[in-house]
Amino acid sequence: MKISNQSIIEMYEKMLKIRKFETKAMNLFAEGKIPGFVHLYIGEEAVATGACASLRDDDYITSTHRGHGHIIAKGGDLKYMMAELFGKETGYCKGKGGSMHIADATKGILGANGIVGAGHTIAVGAGLAAQYKGTDQVCVCFFGDASTNQSTFHEGLNLASIWKLPVVFVCENNGYGISVSQARHQAITDISVRAVAYNMPGITVDGNDVFAVYEAVNEAVSRARKGQGPTLVECKTYRWRGHFEGDPTVYRPVEELEQWKKKDPIPRMEKYIIENKVMTEADVTKLNEKMEKMVDDAVDFAVKSNNPSMASAVEDVYTDIIEEARVR
Repeated sequence: MKISNQSIIEMYEKMLKIRKFETKAMNLFAEGKIPGFVHLYIGEEAVATGACASLRDDDYITSTHRGHGHIIAKGGDLKYMMAELFGKETGYCKGKGGSMHIADATKGILGANGIVGAGHTIAVGAGLAAQYKGTDQVCVCFFGDASTNQSTFHEGLNLASIWKLPVVFVCENNGYGISVSQARHQAITDISVRAVAYNMPGITVDGNDVFAVYEAVNEAVSRARKGQGPTLVECKTYRWRGHFEGDPTVYRPVEELEQWKKKDPIPRMEKYIIENKVMTEADVTKLNEKMEKMVDDAVDFAVKSNNPSMASAVEDVYTDIIEEARVR
């Protein structure tokens, strides 16, 4: 598949942006400056980048608890993201959601989600809405390997298949569900084989090769836009950090991590773009510096932003109990 140099540069920039953002978040959390939990995407940048490169601005994504990469790849603003991590009122969710619940409906980002497997059926809802309205919008659903054991995965794929909904299911198989390896929680090696049960295409690709991800997802998106239904794309990848920051990772061998670091998607892409004269080494250095400054500016924005007021604690919160009390 022919990809323009401009598109290649944009994908490389997105991958760098994700890595710089996540590395900064890792350090800030270690310094005690970010409250709550943080689940980092370091090592998996090629999946979100390659998948979102096939989408338009009006397309949708659903995310996970490890969602920073998805949001950045779909065009999320680093300032508002960082402010949300800091719990500031200028954050995407006014400081109330934190790392696991960032959303921006204006960019088709239907939200990161702390509930494992919750995105599958949300994506089906988005696909059904697009089909009902007669648009050619597509929803990409990101999820991890362990979530494919949840009922929502099977319900979601079943409905998407029956109704031929424009949903692309992208499994980020990083080998572990929290601390349990895939070999211990599944009797299969390739999650893509589960597509057979729902009569949809299933494909497994190298999730650390941004071009392989882009090619597979682009084909799936094209099918979806034509009304040909969903696809399951499994991307084999690896998270460098623990399930969450502070996770001691005693459940995995150090050698395993080192082997995966040798497959780091960013140097692989740098090698390609320099060898194919898409960018020079000087261009690569400048882009790295630009992304670092962008992340630093986002941190500065977050630090200088105000904390939410006490009064805002009951704003944007809706429950039946509150509504019932008002009626009474």
